[in-house]
Amino acid sequence: MAHQRSTLQKNTAVSGLRLNALAHAAQAMLSCLALGTATHAAAQTVAPQEAVLPAVTITAPAARAGVAGFGDTPLAKLPMQAQVITQEQLQDRGGQHLSDLVSLDASISDSYNAAGYWDMLSIRGFTLDNKHNFRRDGLPINAETILPLDNKARIEVLKGTSGMQAGLSAPGGLVNLVVKRPEGSVRSVGMGWRSNNSVGAWADIGERFGPQQTFGLRINAAYEHLDPSLRSATGQRQLLAVAGDWRLNPDTLLEAEFESSRSSQPSQPGFSLLGNTLPAASSIDPRTNLNNQPRSQPVVLAGNTASLRLQQRLAAGWKFTAHAASQQLRSDDRLAYPYGCSAEGNYDRYCSDGTFDLYTFKTDGEHRRTDALAASVEGSAQALGLNHQLSVGMSATRFSARFGPQIYTYAGTGDISGNTVVPAGPNTPSANTDRNERTQELYLRDRIQLGRNTTAWLGLRHTRIRQDSTPNDGSSAPVPDSQAFTTPWLALSQELSPGRTAYASWGQGIETPVTPNNPNYVERGRPLRASRTHQIELGYKARPSDKVSYGVALFQIMQPAVLDNGSLFVIDGTQRRRGIEADAAWDVQAWRFDASGMVLDAKRIDSSINNDQRPTNVPNHTVKAQARYRVAQVPGLDLSAALVHEGSRMVLPDNSLSIPAWTRLDLGLSHKQSLGATQLTWRAGVTNATDKRAWRESPYQYGHVYLYPMAPRTWRLSLQADL
Repeated sequence: MAHQRSTLQKNTAVSGLRLNALAHAAQAMLSCLALGTATHAAAQTVAPQEAVLPAVTITAPAARAGVAGFGDTPLAKLPMQAQVITQEQLQDRGGQHLSDLVSLDASISDSYNAAGYWDMLSIRGFTLDNKHNFRRDGLPINAETILPLDNKARIEVLKGTSGMQAGLSAPGGLVNLVVKRPEGSVRSVGMGWRSNNSVGAWADIGERFGPQQTFGLRINAAYEHLDPSLRSATGQRQLLAVAGDWRLNPDTLLEAEFESSRSSQPSQPGFSLLGNTLPAASSIDPRTNLNNQPRSQPVVLAGNTASLRLQQRLAAGWKFTAHAASQQLRSDDRLAYPYGCSAEGNYDRYCSDGTFDLYTFKTDGEHRRTDALAASVEGSAQALGLNHQLSVGMSATRFSARFGPQIYTYAGTGDISGNTVVPAGPNTPSANTDRNERTQELYLRDRIQLGRNTTAWLGLRHTRIRQDSTPNDGSSAPVPDSQAFTTPWLALSQELSPGRTAYASWGQGIETPVTPNNPNYVERGRPLRASRTHQIELGYKARPSDKVSYGVALFQIMQPAVLDNGSLFVIDGTQRRRGIEADAAWDVQAWRFDASGMVLDAKRIDSSINNDQRPTNVPNHTVKAQARYRVAQVPGLDLSAALVHEGSRMVLPDNSLSIPAWTRLDLGLSHKQSLGATQLTWRAGVTNATDKRAWRESPYQYGHVYLYPMAPRTWRLSLQADL
């Protein structure tokens, strides 16, 4: 196998590939820069320089998040917790995936994140539903794929019960990806390398043109050869995205965009308990891939997304918005899949001697489609002597999933060395389940100014949902289910003094784990009903100056717990999350510090099983902190150090085993320098600088314990040129 080559052979091959790939990337970068320069010069000839619209930069004191639902209201004044993470922040930390948000905010954690597969996150201890908790420019999307970030301006994270913004979703929060739009003249190209031997290049080109700069265009392209430290996981990813707009008149803006992406890479199965023993993380090589079989194929995740949005200013400061989008995903999911130990009668862990049952899993040609349409009006009005900032809207979403037959067959016995060759299991297909979902929603949001410093916030969302599912072998007819529900949300905020606000909020959400045709999800002869989630929150935010900000929030989220009693899935008790979050940021001369922390009391209560026990794979506390230092002697040079700490996680539902807390240190630098009219940004860094060995997370999935090791020390280097 590739990882069994001698060190000399490997280093020689890697060096040659690296130099060759970097040479091609550099050539592509220079070609894009030259093309961008020529286009920029032509644009200057057509339109005077003063007509070019300036780029809009959102600074921390005025940060806003559309996912919060209250338009231009700054985050500092909202009665909720939300975070905005810019593309520059991700680049400085070497972030490429949604899972990289874990290192930036204490409320976000891993929840079954494997290389080569889609990202899964938890917020405030609840795993997000990839089908319902993700948005793209505010419209629902399916995150059962790898979502590219190269053409995203920022990522918005709403923390807590999401019923105000989403009719059906897990209660932890929402993640919204904001697409880059035309912002005038943009010329940015770059290339990067990260260990083991991943190399890539990207380009971001934008321009406004036509009379009065009526038209705008933004193009993003990226390609990366993937060769991480994880063995037997080479692959590639690519992206092409185009966004344009047309300013029909000063009050009318029409926007359209399209994105096409593809990722191909073998996935990574987790390790597990060895009998009744939790193996020491120091005894496991984190580079080992248990999917290392000659027959292993990559997981292929491809997607096309397009949207059209019309924004119209109306009289008296009101605005109308209509927005439509379509997302089409295709997946080939393949894996040499370790699961259980039949030799010892344990089907939730591996054998005591490090062996395991190995299965062949394959389902090609999975198709998922999400179509969404939304329309809203927003503006201010006077009623009962009070000022109301209103938003009224409707949305409709259609989701479908079509799967071919799947192969899930026993192949033989593997072991945790990852070196045992096991022939493929029988190529015997079995039925899969196709799904449909239709959702219609009406909502009202109202911000009421009760006094000079007192504000009431109200939200009401009515949702109707219809689902059906059926085996795709035609063995039974579709089983439909329909429901309707209304979720309220309300809050009260008080500005105690300029820059200091306290608030209290309460809200509900709705979620359901049901596949209607599964006879185990039955309550009184019909599919298990959707269940309501509840959250209360108290918070305080302060921004006494542009250089200092801090805040704290106390919350409690209650979610009905679903129990598999061996024959049926039933509601049994409640999943409760009580916690306190705190964050702070401040500038002190050449230093900037950012920190967030969360202490979480997560329990299952009022349950017939595992009562008063912690849920699996949820850390009991987290701390994320970063310090940046501006080197005065070298203008443009910033040095940074980041600390990521997570507390212990339970491995088994009965809490008899847990993985210990861990701490990781990351280091980085960025250097901006001018080269004529071009600004160069050099970035370098190392993740896990001390090469810490630890179990990063312990997902209990599909009735099985998995353990994922922390990735080994990983270096990165990139160069970005902006004209």
